Amino acid sequence: MPSLAPSARLRLALLLGALAMFGPFAIDTIFPAFPEIERDFAVSAAAMQQTISVYLLAYALVSIFHGPISDARGRKPVILWGVVVFALASVGAALAQTLPQLLAARAVQGMSAGAGLIVGRAIIRDCLDGHDAQRLMSQVTMIFSVAPAIAPIFGGWIMGWSQWRTIFWSLSAFSAVLLLLCLLWLPETHPPANRVALKFGPLFRGSWAIARNRRFLLLSFAGCMSFGALFLYIASAPVFVLDILKLNQQQFGWFFVPTIVGMMLGAFASGRMAGRLSQAATAGLGFGVSIAAAAINVAYNLLVDAPGLPWAVLPMALNAFGIALVFPIVTLAILDLYPRQRGAASSMQAFVGLTFNAALAGLVSPLASRGGATTLAFGGAGLSVAAWIVWRIYRSEVKREPDAALRPSGLEPTEHL
Repeated sequence: MPSLAPSARLRLALLLGALAMFGPFAIDTIFPAFPEIERDFAVSAAAMQQTISVYLLAYALVSIFHGPISDARGRKPVILWGVVVFALASVGAALAQTLPQLLAARAVQGMSAGAGLIVGRAIIRDCLDGHDAQRLMSQVTMIFSVAPAIAPIFGGWIMGWSQWRTIFWSLSAFSAVLLLLCLLWLPETHPPANRVALKFGPLFRGSWAIARNRRFLLLSFAGCMSFGALFLYIASAPVFVLDILKLNQQQFGWFFVPTIVGMMLGAFASGRMAGRLSQAATAGLGFGVSIAAAAINVAYNLLVDAPGLPWAVLPMALNAFGIALVFPIVTLAILDLYPRQRGAASSMQAFVGLTFNAALAGLVSPLASRGGATTLAFGGAGLSVAAWIVWRIYRSEVKREPDAALRPSGLEPTEHL
């Protein structure tokens, strides 16, 4: 396993964090522009909600391929092509004249945005083991966490002096800068000797085998339901910020900044705990914090008639702290199930999570938003509790049968929790 100098590790963390920003930037930056786009295209708020679900659905479907292709052709080419396609899709969104055209561009954005995040996870595990991998994963999470906070603020700032198309032109410019940095700084961490043949039959069979692995499914659902408690609010942000909290287009930061500060602090704490607290204990602590935040949020919304700042958003910050403790542990456990197919495992994890989030954005969020703040609070609480239950099932199975996660590849399982 190669080692990284501190300067190289920091540079890699910054680059992978920036690549992971594509997803939240493409989702959150346009939230302040929703009312203007609705007027320009003469569509409803429910129709605009599909700009999120279409993006996430495309992201999920194509995420199956990013990792396996990187296992066969190397990590760097997949990331470079992803950045190029995302830049072109952002230009297409800026030029859209109808909602269907915008949805098509959003779908292409989603198809390409996952390359950096998915392949980046495999790069981390290519380079580092154990607690070092947890620390780097936490550093990337800290950097990536900035995006959901600054994206809607950036979008609101643009809406203050320009119009919504400028948001997509800015995303294209960001992509161009990141492409140059990837060409200069991004290493190839998956050498030809470790690559597998790119054959679509084995690719699909391997992905299906991963998807049927009970341990993989338990870990994936524990992670995506944990994050889903927060994502329900993110997908509902236009209603939560503008209608429930009665704020304006330039004030999305009142929701996103505390939330992302909580996530950054949680990621920092996760990195500090690496080597001092077991990974299982760190994840358990994270689930406990998230459930406590959910209970506080439900109690607050039951006690007040009109939620307001700061109490309406502080539980989200606490929940984000807990999620950031859980996520690196769950992700590394999934990657360690398939040491020679980390790209494929990362892709399937993303597919499960994104499909789940697409359903939240397209189906659950519109219904929960219509029910108001209390409905959102109960929805988030239910997801946090469900995530903890799935995690406990996984932990009980690992304790009972630590070597049960056999894989079709014939490799012996690696369990570290």
